[in-house]
Amino acid sequence: MIQVSVIVSTYNNPEWLKKVLWGFNCQTYKGFELIVADDGSGPETKQMVEEMREQLFYNVKHVWQEDDGFQKCRILNKAIDVCDAEYIIMTDGDCIPREDFVQVHYINKEQGYFISGGYYMLPMNISKAITLEDIEKQNCFNIQWLKEKGIPKTFKNNKLTASGFISKLLNTITPTNASWNGHNSSAWKKDILNVNGFDERMQYGGEDRELGERLFNFGIRSKQLRYSAVCVHLDHKRGYKTPEAIAKNQLIRKETKSKKAVWTYYGITK
Repeated sequence: MIQVSVIVSTYNNPEWLKKVLWGFNCQTYKGFELIVADDGSGPETKQMVEEMREQLFYNVKHVWQEDDGFQKCRILNKAIDVCDAEYIIMTDGDCIPREDFVQVHYINKEQGYFISGGYYMLPMNISKAITLEDIEKQNCFNIQWLKEKGIPKTFKNNKLTASGFISKLLNTITPTNASWNGHNSSAWKKDILNVNGFDERMQYGGEDRELGERLFNFGIRSKQLRYSAVCVHLDHKRGYKTPEAIAKNQLIRKETKSKKAVWTYYGITK
């Protein structure tokens, strides 16, 4: 029984996406499907997904659109449309999930809430060094293994080491807002549809959070699981980050907040 749909966004990085898909193949909770939301990647990504299908226990849907610049919101809306489950987890094609990632989202889901998770950022040298075996053995979530590779000792290491009461305590006291984060969030599909999904006018920079702000306006609250729902974020360049796009997004978000907007006219339903 498919209880959860996982949406993974990607653009022209099959090497990282392969590691992410393998991370989902190691999940303790098995009742999910996965949708690759592909914002215009070349044929290498499609070929990699096709080759991996036979190795994965879960069903993969590959939703693709023509490359038209950064149009993540548009492809995410298309992916939401093909989700078969009532509950949706969203993450990115550069975030490897820990083996309990889906399970943590699944057992903490609650009507009237969305879940906000966190990530642990890795430098490029370690991102490249992680093998499929390291993912299977969960080495990339082992702080000792990471320290041997040069990770410094910081408070953020608690994201990987905290469990049980400690992780719940850290979730409670963290100063970070429980916003909608594109790399690690989940919600009921009906709630996402009730606000009409993502605003497709938005480019890179806060486009994920704007969805969360409309969910808040709709009366949906958020749960902070920054230290429980864990993924490691592989390093990459952000060539699509421009001051113009960020300024445009800030204007849209400002309007969403001032008007307490729930619905976007630039979402799933046009």
